[in-house]
Amino acid sequence: MKLYYSPGACSLSPHIVLRESGLPFEPVLASTKTHKLQDGTDYYTINPKGYVPLLELDNGERLSEGPAIVQYIADQVPDKKLAPAAGTMARYRLVEWLNFISTEIHKSFSPLFNPAMPEEGKKLSRERLMSRFEYVDKQLAGKSYLMGDGFSVADAYLFVTASWGQYVGVDIS
Repeated sequence: MKLYYSPGACSLSPHIVLRESGLPFEPVLASTKTHKLQDGTDYYTINPKGYVPLLELDNGERLSEGPAIVQYIADQVPDKKLAPAAGTMARYRLVEWLNFISTEIHKSFSPLFNPAMPEEGKKLSRERLMSRFEYVDKQLAGKSYLMGDGFSVADAYLFVTASWGQYVGVDIS
C-alpha cells in the first residue's frame, strides 16, 4: 500500500492508524502547495481532488477521504481493535465521531488557515471550534479515549485536528 500524505495535514491520521495496524505501507509525500510529488509527478493525476490523504492499495485501487481510509485500515486488522466490528452499534458510534470530527472540527479550522479570511471571520471560527472542543471535553469526562477505554481511529483523527489549534490561536488546554 501507498499512503499519499503531507506533513501537518489530516493525512497524519491514517499515517498513525497504519503505524498502529502494523500493516506494511510506503509513505509518499504529496505537497499540498504545489500538488507535486517529489519526482515531479502532478498529484492531480493520482488524486483528482488534489488533497491528501489517499491510500493506494496493492491492486492499484485508490481510496480517499481520511475517515473512510482509517476504517478500511482498521478492518484489515480486526484483532488490533482500532474500530468496532462493522454493523454493530459501537461501529455506528465510531462513524458518528468521525463525522463530527470531520464536519465540526476539521472543516472549522479551514478559515483559520486562509490568509484572505478577515479577522472577524476567524474570530467566529475560533468561537465555533471552542464550543465543539467543549463538547468533546464533556464526552471524554471519565474516559481515556473517545470510544471508552481503548484507542480507536477516531482518537487518531481528533489528535491531528486538535493539534492544529497551536498554529491558529485556538487554545484547547
